[in-house]
Amino acid sequence: MPQAIDTLIDTLLAFDRDAEITRITGKVRELMRLHLKRRGLVVAMSGGIDSSVCAALAVRALGPDKVFGLLMPERDSSSESSLKGRLLAEHLGIRHTVEDIAPTLEAIGCYRWRDEAIRAVFPAYGEGWKNKIVIAGGTQGQINHFKLVVQEPGNGPLHEQRLGLREYLQIVAATNFKQRIRKTLEFFHADRLNYAVVGTPNRVEYDQGFFVKNGDGSADLKPIAHLYKTQVYALARHMGLPDVICNATPTTDTYSLSQGQDEFYYALPYKEMDVALWHLNQGLPAAKLAECLGLSEQQAGFIYQDIEAKRRTTAPLHWSGLLMEPVSGPVPRPVD
Repeated sequence: MPQAIDTLIDTLLAFDRDAEITRITGKVRELMRLHLKRRGLVVAMSGGIDSSVCAALAVRALGPDKVFGLLMPERDSSSESSLKGRLLAEHLGIRHTVEDIAPTLEAIGCYRWRDEAIRAVFPAYGEGWKNKIVIAGGTQGQINHFKLVVQEPGNGPLHEQRLGLREYLQIVAATNFKQRIRKTLEFFHADRLNYAVVGTPNRVEYDQGFFVKNGDGSADLKPIAHLYKTQVYALARHMGLPDVICNATPTTDTYSLSQGQDEFYYALPYKEMDVALWHLNQGLPAAKLAECLGLSEQQAGFIYQDIEAKRRTTAPLHWSGLLMEPVSGPVPRPVD
Protein backbone atom coordinates (compact mmCIF):
# COMPACT_ATOMS: atom_id res chain seq x y z
CA MET A 1 0.00 0.00 0.00
CA PRO A 2 2.84 2.57 0.59
CA GLN A 3 3.26 3.31 -3.11
CA ALA A 4 -0.50 3.67 -3.53
CA ILE A 5 -0.83 6.04 -0.58
CA ASP A 6 2.11 8.14 -1.79
CA THR A 7 0.52 8.46 -5.23
CA LEU A 8 -2.79 9.42 -3.63
CA ILE A 9 -1.14 12.08 -1.47
CA ASP A 10 0.74 13.50 -4.47
CA THR A 11 -2.64 13.96 -6.14
CA LEU A 12 -4.72 15.27 -3.23
CA LEU A 13 -2.14 17.39 -1.42
CA ALA A 14 -0.09 18.72 -4.32
CA PHE A 15 1.23 22.25 -3.77
CA ASP A 16 3.87 24.60 -5.10
CA ARG A 17 6.70 24.22 -2.61
CA ASP A 18 8.64 27.33 -3.64
CA ALA A 19 5.51 29.47 -3.55
CA GLU A 20 4.60 28.11 -0.11
CA ILE A 21 8.05 28.85 1.29
CA THR A 22 7.85 32.38 -0.10
CA ARG A 23 4.36 32.87 1.36
CA ILE A 24 5.25 31.58 4.84
CA THR A 25 8.53 33.43 5.15
CA GLY A 26 6.93 36.63 3.92
CA LYS A 27 4.17 36.29 6.48
CA VAL A 28 6.71 35.61 9.25
CA ARG A 29 8.58 38.81 8.38
CA GLU A 30 5.31 40.77 8.30
CA LEU A 31 4.18 39.47 11.70
CA MET A 32 7.57 40.17 13.24
CA ARG A 33 7.71 43.71 11.86
CA LEU A 34 4.13 44.87 12.30
CA HIS A 35 2.84 42.94 15.31
CA LEU A 36 5.37 41.01 17.37
CA LYS A 37 8.15 43.60 17.01
CA ARG A 38 10.87 41.16 18.08
CA ARG A 39 14.44 40.82 16.82
CA GLY A 40 14.48 37.11 16.03
CA LEU A 41 12.98 33.67 16.65
CA VAL A 42 13.49 30.86 19.17
CA VAL A 43 12.79 27.32 17.94
CA ALA A 44 12.78 24.20 20.11
CA MET A 45 14.35 21.53 17.93
CA SER A 46 13.44 17.94 18.82
CA GLY A 47 14.97 16.47 15.69
CA GLY A 48 11.46 15.78 14.38
CA ILE A 49 10.18 16.86 11.01
CA ASP A 50 7.90 19.67 12.20
CA SER A 51 10.38 21.55 14.38
CA SER A 52 13.08 21.01 11.74
CA VAL A 53 10.99 22.59 8.99
CA CYS A 54 9.97 25.45 11.29
CA ALA A 55 13.64 26.13 12.06
CA ALA A 56 14.52 26.06 8.37
CA LEU A 57 11.66 28.42 7.53
CA ALA A 58 12.74 30.76 10.32
CA VAL A 59 16.23 30.89 8.82
CA ARG A 60 14.79 31.52 5.35
CA ALA A 61 12.67 34.34 6.78
CA LEU A 62 15.18 36.15 9.00
CA GLY A 63 18.62 34.64 8.37
CA PRO A 64 20.65 32.29 10.60
CA ASP A 65 21.93 35.08 12.87
CA LYS A 66 18.40 35.79 14.08
CA VAL A 67 17.34 32.23 14.91
CA PHE A 68 18.19 30.52 18.21
CA GLY A 69 17.76 26.76 18.60
CA LEU A 70 17.00 24.90 21.82
CA LEU A 71 17.60 21.20 22.41
CA MET A 72 15.92 20.00 25.62
CA PRO A 73 16.45 16.30 26.31
CA GLU A 74 15.28 14.53 29.45
CA ARG A 75 15.46 11.05 30.96
CA ASP A 76 13.09 9.41 28.48
CA SER A 77 14.25 11.19 25.32
CA SER A 78 15.79 9.16 22.54
CA SER A 79 19.47 9.88 22.02
CA GLU A 80 18.66 10.12 18.32
CA SER A 81 16.57 13.24 18.99
CA SER A 82 19.52 15.22 20.31
CA LEU A 83 21.80 13.98 17.56
CA LYS A 84 19.32 15.07 14.89
CA GLY A 85 18.75 18.40 16.62
CA ARG A 86 22.47 19.16 16.69
CA LEU A 87 22.84 18.04 13.09
CA LEU A 88 20.06 20.40 12.02
CA ALA A 89 21.49 23.35 13.95
CA GLU A 90 24.86 22.83 12.28
CA HIS A 91 23.19 22.36 8.89
CA LEU A 92 21.31 25.65 9.27
CA GLY A 93 24.25 27.49 10.82
CA ILE A 94 22.31 28.76 13.83
CA ARG A 95 23.28 29.34 17.43
CA HIS A 96 21.92 26.68 19.74
CA THR A 97 22.19 25.36 23.25
CA VAL A 98 21.35 22.14 25.08
CA GLU A 99 19.25 22.35 28.24
CA ASP A 100 18.86 19.02 30.07
CA ILE A 101 15.45 19.33 31.72
CA ALA A 102 15.62 16.02 33.64
CA PRO A 103 16.74 17.62 36.96
CA THR A 104 13.87 20.11 36.77
CA LEU A 105 11.38 17.35 35.99
CA GLU A 106 12.75 15.29 38.85
CA ALA A 107 12.43 18.22 41.26
CA ILE A 108 8.88 19.06 40.19
CA GLY A 109 7.71 15.46 40.57
CA CYS A 110 7.17 14.48 36.93
CA TYR A 111 8.72 11.04 37.18
CA ARG A 112 7.45 10.38 40.73
CA TRP A 113 3.80 11.13 39.90
CA ARG A 114 4.03 9.11 36.66
CA ASP A 115 5.62 6.08 38.32
CA GLU A 116 3.11 6.13 41.16
CA ALA A 117 0.26 5.81 38.65
CA ILE A 118 2.07 3.09 36.71
CA ARG A 119 2.64 1.05 39.88
CA ALA A 120 -1.10 1.19 40.56
CA VAL A 121 -1.46 -0.93 37.41
CA PHE A 122 1.82 -2.87 37.52
CA PRO A 123 3.04 -3.02 41.16
CA ALA A 124 6.43 -4.48 40.17
CA TYR A 125 7.28 -1.48 37.97
CA GLY A 126 10.53 0.16 39.06
CA GLU A 127 14.08 1.11 38.14
CA GLY A 128 15.05 0.10 34.60
CA TRP A 129 11.51 -0.54 33.38
CA LYS A 130 10.15 1.28 30.33
CA ASN A 131 6.63 2.46 29.55
CA LYS A 132 4.23 3.96 27.03
CA ILE A 133 0.51 4.54 26.53
CA VAL A 134 -1.35 3.31 23.45
CA ILE A 135 -4.83 4.22 22.22
CA ALA A 136 -7.60 1.87 21.03
CA GLY A 137 -11.28 1.92 20.21
CA GLY A 138 -12.00 4.92 18.02
CA THR A 139 -11.48 3.26 14.66
CA GLN A 140 -13.83 0.45 15.71
CA GLY A 141 -16.65 2.84 16.54
CA GLN A 142 -16.02 2.61 20.28
CA ILE A 143 -15.12 5.27 22.80
CA ASN A 144 -11.36 5.71 22.82
CA HIS A 145 -9.62 4.01 25.69
CA PHE A 146 -5.99 3.68 26.64
CA LYS A 147 -3.66 0.84 27.50
CA LEU A 148 -0.46 0.96 29.48
CA VAL A 149 2.47 -1.00 28.08
CA VAL A 150 5.52 -1.65 30.24
CA GLN A 151 8.72 -3.57 29.62
CA GLU A 152 10.85 -5.25 32.21
CA PRO A 153 14.53 -4.21 32.48
CA GLY A 154 17.12 -5.44 30.01
CA ASN A 155 14.71 -5.75 27.08
CA GLY A 156 12.61 -8.11 29.14
CA PRO A 157 9.01 -9.13 28.39
CA LEU A 158 6.30 -6.62 27.59
CA HIS A 159 3.10 -6.37 29.64
CA GLU A 160 -0.08 -4.58 28.60
CA GLN A 161 -3.19 -3.65 30.55
CA ARG A 162 -6.09 -1.27 30.08
CA LEU A 163 -5.69 1.97 32.03
CA GLY A 164 -8.27 3.24 34.45
CA LEU A 165 -9.24 6.89 34.09
CA ARG A 166 -7.49 8.00 37.29
CA GLU A 167 -4.18 6.41 36.35
CA TYR A 168 -4.40 7.62 32.76
CA LEU A 169 -5.02 11.21 33.80
CA GLN A 170 -2.17 11.16 36.31
CA ILE A 171 0.34 9.74 33.82
CA VAL A 172 -0.65 12.29 31.18
CA ALA A 173 -0.64 15.16 33.68
CA ALA A 174 2.84 14.15 34.83
CA THR A 175 4.28 13.79 31.33
CA ASN A 176 2.74 17.13 30.33
CA PHE A 177 5.32 18.69 32.64
CA LYS A 178 7.86 17.92 29.90
CA GLN A 179 6.20 20.14 27.31
CA ARG A 180 5.49 22.88 29.83
CA ILE A 181 9.03 23.04 31.18
CA ARG A 182 10.38 23.14 27.64
CA LYS A 183 8.08 26.00 26.77
CA THR A 184 9.13 27.89 29.90
CA LEU A 185 12.74 27.68 28.71
CA GLU A 186 11.77 28.78 25.21
CA PHE A 187 10.12 31.91 26.55
CA PHE A 188 13.05 32.56 28.90
CA HIS A 189 15.47 32.64 25.99
CA ALA A 190 12.98 34.63 23.91
CA ASP A 191 12.72 37.25 26.65
CA ARG A 192 16.49 37.26 27.10
CA LEU A 193 17.11 37.87 23.42
CA ASN A 194 13.99 39.93 22.65
CA TYR A 195 12.94 37.13 20.27
CA ALA A 196 9.55 35.52 19.54
CA VAL A 197 8.75 31.85 20.12
CA VAL A 198 7.91 29.57 17.19
CA GLY A 199 5.20 26.94 17.60
CA THR A 200 5.64 23.80 15.53
CA PRO A 201 2.27 21.99 15.15
CA ASN A 202 1.27 20.76 11.72
CA ARG A 203 -2.35 20.81 10.56
CA VAL A 204 -3.35 17.43 11.96
CA GLU A 205 -1.83 18.20 15.36
CA TYR A 206 -3.48 21.63 15.44
CA ASP A 207 -6.84 20.27 14.26
CA GLN A 208 -6.87 17.27 16.58
CA GLY A 209 -5.55 19.00 19.70
CA PHE A 210 -2.36 16.96 19.81
CA PHE A 211 -0.50 19.43 22.00
CA VAL A 212 -0.28 20.51 25.62
CA LYS A 213 -1.99 23.73 26.70
CA ASN A 214 0.64 26.18 27.97
CA GLY A 215 3.19 23.68 26.69
CA ASP A 216 3.94 22.98 23.05
CA GLY A 217 0.60 24.65 22.23
CA SER A 218 1.94 28.05 23.30
CA ALA A 219 3.80 30.25 20.83
CA ASP A 220 3.94 33.69 19.28
CA LEU A 221 3.49 32.31 15.75
CA LYS A 222 2.85 28.91 14.18
CA PRO A 223 4.25 28.75 10.63
CA ILE A 224 3.04 25.29 9.54
CA ALA A 225 -0.31 24.85 11.32
CA HIS A 226 -2.07 24.98 7.94
CA LEU A 227 0.10 22.24 6.37
CA TYR A 228 -0.64 18.54 6.43
CA LYS A 229 2.13 16.32 7.80
CA THR A 230 3.02 14.93 4.38
CA GLN A 231 3.33 18.49 3.07
CA VAL A 232 5.75 19.27 5.89
CA TYR A 233 7.85 16.29 4.84
CA ALA A 234 7.72 17.55 1.26
CA LEU A 235 8.99 20.98 2.34
CA ALA A 236 11.81 19.38 4.33
CA ARG A 237 13.04 17.49 1.29
CA HIS A 238 12.58 20.52 -0.96
CA MET A 239 14.67 22.66 1.39
CA GLY A 240 17.41 20.05 1.46
CA LEU A 241 17.26 19.13 5.14
CA PRO A 242 19.37 16.12 6.22
CA ASP A 243 18.10 12.73 5.08
CA VAL A 244 18.04 11.36 8.62
CA ILE A 245 15.39 13.98 9.44
CA CYS A 246 13.45 13.73 6.17
CA ASN A 247 13.18 9.95 6.41
CA ALA A 248 12.36 9.65 10.13
CA THR A 249 9.04 8.18 11.30
CA PRO A 250 7.08 10.54 13.58
CA THR A 251 7.28 9.67 17.29
CA THR A 252 6.06 11.32 20.47
CA ASP A 253 9.51 11.06 22.15
CA THR A 254 7.70 11.39 25.48
CA TYR A 255 7.68 7.86 26.84
CA SER A 256 10.68 5.59 27.38
CA LEU A 257 9.36 2.88 25.03
CA SER A 258 9.42 3.72 21.33
CA GLN A 259 6.01 5.09 20.40
CA GLY A 260 4.50 6.22 17.11
CA GLN A 261 2.06 9.13 17.13
CA ASP A 262 -0.66 6.89 15.68
CA GLU A 263 -0.17 4.47 18.59
CA PHE A 264 -0.71 7.18 21.17
CA TYR A 265 -3.29 9.49 19.63
CA TYR A 266 -4.35 9.23 16.01
CA ALA A 267 -6.71 6.79 14.38
CA LEU A 268 -4.31 6.05 11.52
CA PRO A 269 -0.63 6.31 10.49
CA TYR A 270 0.23 9.89 9.50
CA LYS A 271 -0.10 9.50 5.71
CA GLU A 272 -3.53 7.90 5.94
CA MET A 273 -4.48 10.44 8.62
CA ASP A 274 -3.68 13.29 6.24
CA VAL A 275 -5.91 11.71 3.61
CA ALA A 276 -8.75 11.18 6.08
CA LEU A 277 -8.62 14.73 7.43
CA TRP A 278 -8.43 16.16 3.90
CA HIS A 279 -11.53 14.20 2.87
CA LEU A 280 -13.45 15.37 5.91
CA ASN A 281 -12.34 18.98 5.40
CA GLN A 282 -13.53 18.80 1.79
CA GLY A 283 -16.95 17.60 2.93
CA LEU A 284 -16.54 14.28 1.12
CA PRO A 285 -18.59 11.27 2.29
CA ALA A 286 -17.06 8.40 4.23
CA ALA A 287 -17.64 6.17 1.21
CA LYS A 288 -15.09 8.20 -0.79
CA LEU A 289 -12.50 7.91 1.97
CA ALA A 290 -13.18 4.18 2.20
CA GLU A 291 -12.53 3.84 -1.53
CA CYS A 292 -9.22 5.71 -1.28
CA LEU A 293 -7.85 3.83 1.73
CA GLY A 294 -9.28 0.39 0.99
CA LEU A 295 -11.57 0.41 4.03
CA SER A 296 -15.19 -0.47 4.54
CA GLU A 297 -17.59 2.46 4.56
CA GLN A 298 -18.31 1.69 8.21
CA GLN A 299 -14.61 1.87 9.12
CA ALA A 300 -14.25 5.18 7.29
CA GLY A 301 -17.28 6.49 9.15
CA PHE A 302 -15.69 5.54 12.46
CA ILE A 303 -12.56 7.49 11.48
CA TYR A 304 -14.64 10.57 10.70
CA GLN A 305 -16.38 10.19 14.07
CA ASP A 306 -13.02 9.90 15.84
CA ILE A 307 -11.71 13.07 14.20
CA GLU A 308 -14.84 15.01 15.15
CA ALA A 309 -14.75 13.65 18.70
CA LYS A 310 -11.17 14.84 19.17
CA ARG A 311 -12.11 18.27 17.80
CA ARG A 312 -14.86 18.57 20.39
CA THR A 313 -12.96 17.28 23.38
CA THR A 314 -9.77 19.26 22.71
CA ALA A 315 -11.42 22.56 21.73
CA PRO A 316 -10.60 24.17 25.13
CA LEU A 317 -6.88 23.67 24.43
CA HIS A 318 -7.19 26.38 21.76
CA TRP A 319 -8.95 28.86 24.05
CA SER A 320 -7.30 31.63 26.03
CA GLY A 321 -8.66 32.39 29.50
CA LEU A 322 -12.43 32.84 29.32
CA LEU A 323 -13.77 36.23 30.41
CA MET A 324 -17.02 36.86 32.25
CA GLU A 325 -17.72 39.78 29.90
CA PRO A 326 -15.82 41.69 27.19
CA VAL A 327 -13.02 43.88 28.53
CA SER A 328 -12.13 47.01 26.60
CA GLY A 329 -8.59 48.23 26.18
CA PRO A 330 -6.33 45.40 25.01
CA VAL A 331 -5.31 45.55 21.36
CA PRO A 332 -6.96 42.66 19.49
CA ARG A 333 -4.76 40.02 17.92
CA PRO A 334 -4.01 40.28 14.20
CA VAL A 335 -6.55 38.75 11.85
CA ASP A 336 -5.47 35.26 10.79
